[in-house]
Amino acid sequence: MLKQAVIPFLVGASLLASAPFASAATNLVFCSEGSPAGFDPGQYTTGTDFDASAETMFNRLTQFERGGTAVIPGLATKWDISEDGLSYTFHLREGVKFHTTPYFKPTREFNADDVLFTFNRMINKDDPFRKAYPTEFPYFTDMGMDTNITKIDKVDDHTVKFTLKDVDAAFIQNLAMSFASIQSAEYAAQLLKDGKAPDINQKPVGTGPFVFKSYQKDSNIRYTGNKDYWKPEDVKIDNLIFAITTDPSVRIQKLKKNECQITLFPRPADLKALKDDKALKMPDQAGFNLGYVAYNVMDKVKGDDKPNPLADLRVRQALDMAVNKQQIIDSVYQGAGQLAVNAMPPTQWSYDTTIKDAKYDPEKAKALLKEAGVKEGTEIVLWAMPVQRPYNPNAKLMAEMLQNDWSKIGLKVKITSYEWGEYIKRSKGGENQAMIIGWSGDNGDPDNWLNVLFGCDSLAGNNFSKWCDKKFDGLVKEAKRTTDQAKRTELYKQAQHVLKDAVPMTPIAHSTVYQPMRANVQDFKISPFGLNSFYGVSVSK
Repeated sequence: MLKQAVIPFLVGASLLASAPFASAATNLVFCSEGSPAGFDPGQYTTGTDFDASAETMFNRLTQFERGGTAVIPGLATKWDISEDGLSYTFHLREGVKFHTTPYFKPTREFNADDVLFTFNRMINKDDPFRKAYPTEFPYFTDMGMDTNITKIDKVDDHTVKFTLKDVDAAFIQNLAMSFASIQSAEYAAQLLKDGKAPDINQKPVGTGPFVFKSYQKDSNIRYTGNKDYWKPEDVKIDNLIFAITTDPSVRIQKLKKNECQITLFPRPADLKALKDDKALKMPDQAGFNLGYVAYNVMDKVKGDDKPNPLADLRVRQALDMAVNKQQIIDSVYQGAGQLAVNAMPPTQWSYDTTIKDAKYDPEKAKALLKEAGVKEGTEIVLWAMPVQRPYNPNAKLMAEMLQNDWSKIGLKVKITSYEWGEYIKRSKGGENQAMIIGWSGDNGDPDNWLNVLFGCDSLAGNNFSKWCDKKFDGLVKEAKRTTDQAKRTELYKQAQHVLKDAVPMTPIAHSTVYQPMRANVQDFKISPFGLNSFYGVSVSK
C-alpha cells in the first residue's frame, strides 16, 4: 500500500501536489502513451481513448472476463435470445449507481432508460441529444449495428429488448466492446437542458469502478475509486492517475524510479534490462494484433487533385512485394514479433493457413510499376504513427525502412505524421495515401477484423484503405448472418483470398505484448484486446 508520505517520491511532486490523498490511500500511477481525444467511448476506436474512458469509468450490458475473451454478465445479469436469433432480451442489474460528481448528482439508479438513450443516440441522427451535439459513432456504424438494430423496447425498468433485422452471430460480443458503454440518460437530459451537450465528452459520468476527477491534456488524468461500485471487491485503488508519457524511454525511467507502477509498450531494446530488474515484473503474451500498411485505393486522395497511383492494383502489388518484412521484424520488433501474412492473427478462428505472401522481389516490383506507367521518382506519401501501439513498437523506424525499400524500386517516399487523434481523424477522412496503422482484436470474432477494417460499411471509419469490394463484402456479411461456425469459417476463408488478391494492405507483424510493472502490483491482467483495465488490481506494500 502506498502511503501519502511517500507519494511525492513515488510519482513526483509536480504531478500529485494538488491531490487530496488520505494517509492510508492506495494509489496507482499508470504511465500511458498518449492523450485521449475525449471521454465519450462511442465516438472513438483507439485503445488510448478506451483506456481513459470505457475501461475506467463505464460498464456495458455484457463484458469480457478480465484478461480473456469469454463474455460474462455486466449491467445485464442475463439475456434471452429468440429461436430465430432476431431478438435479445436483457435483464438489467438492479442497485447500480451512476457516479456523483461536482457537475452531476444522480437522483435514480441505472435502469432501462439509460440503455435506450445510449443506443438510440447512436442509431438516430435526429435524436435530440445528437442534434445538440453532432457526432459520429464509427464502431457502431462500421459493424452495421445502426441499420441492423430495428427497435429497442423498454419492457419495464429493468428489462430491455433489442430487435434485429438480420441475425448477428457476434451481437453479444459486440455489446461487450468499449464503444457500447452505457451513458446516463438523466445526465444527458441535464446537459441538454443547460445547453452543454458536448460536456458528455469532457465531463464523463458512468457506472464504472473509477470516477473522473480532472484532465490536463498531455499531462495527466485523475480518477478516484468508486465507493458505490456495484461490485465493490473490484475497487482496490483509491486514486488512479494516468501520467501521459509519450516517450517510451521516459516511461521506463519513471517505472524504474517508482514514479509509476504500471506502463506499456516497452522498446524491444529495453526488454532484457526490464526482465533482469528484481523490482519489476513483466508478464507477456502472444499479441492478438496486427501491424500493417494500408494503401488508399481511391482514384484521388482527399485534398490532392493529382491521380493516386495506389488506385492501380499493379502499384499496390509492387509496393507489397518490395517490402523486406524480415528486416522490419528484426529491426523494429527485435524478436518480439511474428511475421504476418494475413489480415488477422493466426490465433483467430477461421484464419486461412493456405494464404501465402508474394515473394520479396524488387525487380518484379519495378517491372509492375513500369507496366502501370509510374515514372521513376514518383512521390508516394507514407504516414507514420506518432505513438507506440501494441502492434507496433516503433512506427518511425518502420517508415524509414519502408522508405528505403520503396526507394529501391524507383519511388520517392515522403514520410509525414500528425498528432495521434488528428492522424486517425484525417485518415478516416481519406487524406492518407500509404499509412502505417494496425489493430488489436476487440471481441474474438473474425468480423471484428475483416468487416471492421475492410468492409464497405467501414469506409468512413477504420477502413483506412477505402477499399470496397462487393464480393468480399457479401462474404463477410453472409458469415455474420449465420450462427454455424463451420459455415462462417468457410465464408471468411473465401473472403481472405479476395482481400489478399486485391492488396489493399501489406500485413507486417503480430507483436508480442509485454506489460512492465512494479513487482508489488497484484492481479493485473493483460487484455487480448490491447486495453488496460485497473478494476481488481491492487498494490501491496
